[in-house]
Amino acid sequence: MLFSEIVGQELIKNHLTKSVEVGRIPHAQLFIGPEGCGTLAMAIAYAQYLLCGNSNGENSGGNEACNLKFSHFAHPDLHFIYPTVTTDDVKSKPKSIDFLKDWQEFLTDNTYGSLFDWFKQLNVENKQGEIRVGDAQEILKTLALKSYEGGFKVMIIWMADKLNIEASNKILKILEEPLEKTVFILISENEEDIIQTIRSRCQVLHFNAIPEKLIAEELVKRKGLDIKTATKIAHQAQGNFNFALKLLSDDNEELPFEQWFVLWVRAAFRAKGNASAIQDLVLWSEEIAKLGRETQKKFLTYCTEMFRQALLLNYQATSLVYIEPKVEKFKLENFAPFVNGNNIIEIYKELSDAIYHIERNGNPKIILTDLSIKLTRLIHKK
Repeated sequence: MLFSEIVGQELIKNHLTKSVEVGRIPHAQLFIGPEGCGTLAMAIAYAQYLLCGNSNGENSGGNEACNLKFSHFAHPDLHFIYPTVTTDDVKSKPKSIDFLKDWQEFLTDNTYGSLFDWFKQLNVENKQGEIRVGDAQEILKTLALKSYEGGFKVMIIWMADKLNIEASNKILKILEEPLEKTVFILISENEEDIIQTIRSRCQVLHFNAIPEKLIAEELVKRKGLDIKTATKIAHQAQGNFNFALKLLSDDNEELPFEQWFVLWVRAAFRAKGNASAIQDLVLWSEEIAKLGRETQKKFLTYCTEMFRQALLLNYQATSLVYIEPKVEKFKLENFAPFVNGNNIIEIYKELSDAIYHIERNGNPKIILTDLSIKLTRLIHKK
């Protein structure tokens, strides 16, 4: 993984390479950043720089045999831990090692991929993954062995906020007192979801969303787009390079989200004093409840952003509006007057509560029906 393949984040690239060159390598680092900003790609490039003894700020021109192993994400001293779920092949106590081939394919396709993309890779979008104590035991077992090539061992824990309590407690001691030449890189989009005892043992690096200009330039370079099209996509991507790539393909999972959202708000708008529209909301809730929990959470997050975009448009902040609805006869400017300072906080709260309860295995049909009925009141609030 070349540092030059990572979009932006130049300050972090320089910091990491310099820390290796001067021999000041923290034993545990926590990379925090939003989806699509390159935390996983950076972790892999950093591990390669460290394990292959590269220099001059790039993973080329040095130990080419070692660098070649990284092209397949198969260096024997590089280890990955990531959220897993039960599948038809792994029916109980799943661990990262059970899905190693799938993981390598996932990285080969796109190192900017999201947790949702990973579950799509496993074809289990209807389940919520976590990192269990079995993985923690694998960490201790793996790191107790000598490195294959006599140098460092690197353990990358992707989506570390998915570590359950038992697994977190299991690795606390090795995080605090690591074995010699052992480096942990934890990655997360949600710093507050990682228990404090884990966070306090790590040096934290915060990644920013990628500037639109850099995304546009990368799309021109990688995909051969004209600058006008690339700039438009970069604006819509909002700093998420993973999303920018999806906007270019048919693999954009947010396409049906817009249709579901429009059906929902139209039914909620009609429902005031209209019993038949209430039935439409119940039927809508039943349909969304059939989806997997990860899809439900992602959809509700999308709804939150749609309301935010409508609010910005209502307050004439048009330069910040990037969503362009494609559903027939639905215009954001017509919807915007119904989202204002008197109802947006309550709408956000209800959406946030719904995500919270779905994540904790609440009944999605009840949660979504309750949310829909509340929306009928809030959307008419002057």
